[in-house]
Amino acid sequence: MFTGLVEERGTVVSVSKSAVAEGETSDLTIRAEICSQNATIGDSICVNGCCLTVVKMDDQELTFQAGSETLSKTNLGPLKPGDPVNLERSLAVGDRMGGHYVTGHVDAVGKVAQRIDDGQWSTFWFEVPTELTRQMANKGSVAIDGISLTLVEVLDDRFSVALIPHTLEVTTLGSRNVGDQVNIETDLLAKYVQQQLKRN
Repeated sequence: MFTGLVEERGTVVSVSKSAVAEGETSDLTIRAEICSQNATIGDSICVNGCCLTVVKMDDQELTFQAGSETLSKTNLGPLKPGDPVNLERSLAVGDRMGGHYVTGHVDAVGKVAQRIDDGQWSTFWFEVPTELTRQMANKGSVAIDGISLTLVEVLDDRFSVALIPHTLEVTTLGSRNVGDQVNIETDLLAKYVQQQLKRN
């Protein structure tokens, strides 16, 4: 479990892909100065909103394995050396809850539909499958590439968020442009409510 408060912007060091019967797997090595501190093999790290397990460590570099399902359902597949990624360690009991509950299970890949810059601030519109907007509400929460954000406006197939200068500076969203793909995870509580309504 995570909070959606990015601890650092790591850098992809290497990507090693292998062909398997189901498609393709990848060994992803990321330089992480903060998240590598006190890390151990088996730890869960949120990488661009996707929960991955540390399988190898070398100083400040962490290696993860991503299966074919992960590569096909997230934006981790196209990553290449030098690309930045958002990183967050898993939530520990007693930690402050500054964002919202983020599971690290990506629901879908969205696309930047519009970016409106106003001085140091920016408003982003993202296109997503309509089934996801049914789990969203104005002023509710959403995780975009692992970043906990507040929804401004929700339409049938898109939604908007307003980004402060700090978020633009310390996360990957600052370099996102129209057409870029992002990982989307809707609010866990909204999923439970929707499921109960279906049963009733």
